[in-house]
Amino acid sequence: MLPKKTKSICPECKEVVDAEVRSVDGEVYIFKECSDHGEFSDVYWSDREMYLRFQEYWYDGRGIDNPQTEVEDGCPSDCGICPSHKSHTALANIDLTNRCNLSCSFCFAHAEARGYVYEPSYETIVDMLETLREEKPVPTPAVQFSGGEPTLREDLPKIIKKADELGFVQKQIATNGIKLGTEPELAKKLKKVELSTAYLHFDGLTEDVEPYIDIKKKAIENCREAGLGVVLVPTIIKGKNDDQLYDIIKYASKNVDIIRGVNFQPIAFTGAASNKERKNKRITIPDLAQTLEKQSNGEILKKDFYPVPSIIAISKVVEAFTNKPQVEFSSHPNCGAATYLFITENGIQPINRFVDVKQFFQTLNNLAKEINNGLIFQLSDKLGKGRASKTTEKIGQTKAITKALHKINKTIDKEKQPKNLNFYKKIKRIFREQNYDAVGDFHWNTLFIGTMHFQDNYNYDIERVKRCVIHYATPDKKIIPFCAYNSGPTYRQQIEQKHSIPIKEWKKQKGKIKKYKEEKPKCSQTKN
Repeated sequence: MLPKKTKSICPECKEVVDAEVRSVDGEVYIFKECSDHGEFSDVYWSDREMYLRFQEYWYDGRGIDNPQTEVEDGCPSDCGICPSHKSHTALANIDLTNRCNLSCSFCFAHAEARGYVYEPSYETIVDMLETLREEKPVPTPAVQFSGGEPTLREDLPKIIKKADELGFVQKQIATNGIKLGTEPELAKKLKKVELSTAYLHFDGLTEDVEPYIDIKKKAIENCREAGLGVVLVPTIIKGKNDDQLYDIIKYASKNVDIIRGVNFQPIAFTGAASNKERKNKRITIPDLAQTLEKQSNGEILKKDFYPVPSIIAISKVVEAFTNKPQVEFSSHPNCGAATYLFITENGIQPINRFVDVKQFFQTLNNLAKEINNGLIFQLSDKLGKGRASKTTEKIGQTKAITKALHKINKTIDKEKQPKNLNFYKKIKRIFREQNYDAVGDFHWNTLFIGTMHFQDNYNYDIERVKRCVIHYATPDKKIIPFCAYNSGPTYRQQIEQKHSIPIKEWKKQKGKIKKYKEEKPKCSQTKN
């Protein structure tokens, strides 16, 4: 698998160039050359063995049946989404505004720095939501309202309610937590209109890396009172806050009744950055996993993490049972990683300690193949043509589930699982009931630990862009992969400028963009 040919972009002119992913001294680098601007290289993954293990889960998804654009110039120049994209939308982002009450230097969207205000109307947002739900064969199931700071929109509850009415199963906001922490009733208002989760920017537990830590903690308390789930989202910069990874997880575990997970995001250099700056601040997914292993004294291991597409097996089984296309997390295997931690009286226990995760996924894959290869039809022949098809299908499903559960049971080491946990019982309930209550029961006293490393112009791999499952919806009804929107051709700037007004005009109409305490935070991160 190495070396591997691919396509990238020149960090200077943004033109598509040939690239190669190679192994270098136990790490994986991407090398590329532009005829006008010379050679470039950057670390792709800092652990060759982990890279190869994750590549085992490479999977090309089904894409979408109703693309918005045609293929003309090739990826990433035809976004909208084009027919060559290999994944449908698992999670959509909709920026409600680029206004914010903070001024963090690493943010993708910053109204005052841009010089304009981007804020789609309610009607435009509804059009964007409807476009996502019209995606085929799988309507977009989840949407995250972001910004800027989405809680600055007075019509946020109305927007969330509309998303719920349109059938989005998951409704999220990506927030800095200032308003959630200073307005106790806001979390209750948002929960009332079926907001599922608050993705809270949370860089650490000390003021030098998280200037508003007390307000963030208050936001979590307010969400607890409202019953609104929280996921902590730290932006990780080497040498700044990478010494607090395990501390963040321990804090989350102590608040597992309301914090559902931690989603670490290694910094992406969305602006110009020197080789020295990237070397000093770049942290990759293997770096993060290795650091967690060290900080936790082996309680969490690097090998506990699996790539995002490893859970395709679950989608395949549900699809086989229901005979309906299901959402597939068919991202590139090097886009993200995750594991589950069970919180016990004795501390943190990763799922890998008592479940053979690789065999678990293999069992599900085999089950899906058995169903698709005609297990139910074979039963139909045995029962005779006169029996009702629905009855036949039900009997076939029951037999398949029973067989699968028997095999899954063998992947569980019951002596090593936490004393207060019956993992097999939780899985059995999910298979039998196939509803969100059963899935919710699985997550009780469980922390999802994930990491998504979004690309920048230096480590840009078009093969990753083609498989992206996190997409932006735009006012002109286009759907654009995350890393194409924020890096590479930078669709963000094009879209925002097309649908914005100058900030001076905004201030004349609406007044000053208020910052928390009318002043900017003393942010510890430098601009990238």
